Order: sequence, then structure tokens, then C-alpha cells
Amino acid sequence: MEVKVFIATSLDGFIAKKDGDINWLTSATDSTDDHGYGAFMAGIDVMLMGRITFEKVLSFGIDWPYPVKTVVLSHQLRSADLPPELQDKVDIRQGAMVDIIHQLKQQGYKAVYLDGGNIIQQGLRHQLVDELTLTRIPVLIGEGITLFGALPADLKLQHLETRVYQSGFVQSRYSCR
Repeated sequence: MEVKVFIATSLDGFIAKKDGDINWLTSATDSTDDHGYGAFMAGIDVMLMGRITFEKVLSFGIDWPYPVKTVVLSHQLRSADLPPELQDKVDIRQGAMVDIIHQLKQQGYKAVYLDGGNIIQQGLRHQLVDELTLTRIPVLIGEGITLFGALPADLKLQHLETRVYQSGFVQSRYSCR
């Protein structure tokens, strides 16, 4: 199974402000370009998301935006906590991320998208990520929540491609293998 990451950061490397606010991201451009997200999602059949990211998406007050099954890794939430409209779209699981990835592979999933800072950091720490797509947004927010955390060893990435969008977004794709 392929494990992929598609994430955006500010130029100074933050995924959110210290309080979790991501308004800087949603207001970064008025472009209607999806910056490669649609093509990325076309190759994904399941998403693994952390609880904080899940709750952030719910706070937007929109229809569930993901076209694939979403598994939320949480030690606090239960399936009974899901809104009725998400019962067939979202599955809440507990346990170690490595075990959840193994379960998804056993269930026949071919490509998992890791979403959420903690989930991505765990994936990198355990060397589970095959491909990382990183989009730098031309905004400086000064301080906030960083994408990358401590790693047990250097992780050498192989550059695959870089695209520059008219919006000023710069997106690089790397192999982590």
C-alpha cells in the first residue's frame, strides 16, 4: 500500500497559527485552481486523519469534502459521536497508527492519504510515508504549529518535481523511499 501526504504550509513552515487557526490558508488566494489536489485525490482510496484535523473540518460547517472513506484516529472519539450524515463516510479507530495502516492494507486499500500534523509526523517518524507533496503558500504567519517534528534519524527525500502556480503557491513532490 502507498502512503501519501499532501499538505500546505506557510513560507515559514507552519500549518496553522498557535491557536489552530487556518484562516491564513483559506484566504491565501482567490484562485479557483485546486493546485493539483483533484489529481492527487484521484489516486487515493482511503484517508487517515487525526482527531484535531477532523474536528477542524467539522467546524467549517460544510458538507463532508472528501470523496473517499476517512478513518479518524482518536483515543477520545467513538463512532457513536459521529453525526448521522457521516456514519457511512467516516470510521473512528483507536490504536497505534502503524497498526491502523496495517489494518487498512489488510482491508485491501491501495493508497492512503495522511492528513493532520500529528498523523503526518507519526508517518514520517515510522518511515511509513512513500510520497510527500508539500505546497508552500506565500504567507508568513510568524509563529504557529509546525508540520515537521523530531525524527529519530535524517530522512533523505528524492525530489520528483516542482510546480509553480500563478497564485504564487510552490508545490514540490518528493519520494521518501
